[in-house]
Amino acid sequence: MSESGFYKWRNRPPSERSLRHAWLTQLITEVHTASNRTYGARRIHAELTLGHGIAVGHGCIELLMRTAGVKGLPGNKRARSKHQTPTASDLVDRKFTRNEPNKLWVTDITEHPTPWIPAIVATPTERCCNGWQKVHGSAERRILPTTR
Repeated sequence: MSESGFYKWRNRPPSERSLRHAWLTQLITEVHTASNRTYGARRIHAELTLGHGIAVGHGCIELLMRTAGVKGLPGNKRARSKHQTPTASDLVDRKFTRNEPNKLWVTDITEHPTPWIPAIVATPTERCCNGWQKVHGSAERRILPTTR
């Protein structure tokens, strides 16, 4: 770089982009402070685009937040919802070993996003598959034909 080019660059007025970034950084800190310093980049982006009607990308918001040292709080750890599906009680107390055959039978129903869903019946003593079937329909209709 030439010496004259350096002094020309140093005395140049700020560009439109740097002025817009300074203005957006000020808005970002205002929105962040108004949210009790909880909003992250996604919520600040939503507030600026939907609430204030400013056309700005989320990458620009992330960049300006990073350079300004603005950070939101981490997301809440949401509790898992309790499903309403009834489950069977544990009749073997998680003890799957047996010394004699035909004392314990176990099944496994594996569901895949296909119309064919396998249902497998096996005994723990023989460690082999005693029956399987690929059928359409609900889980109740799949288990009964397999064990016959």
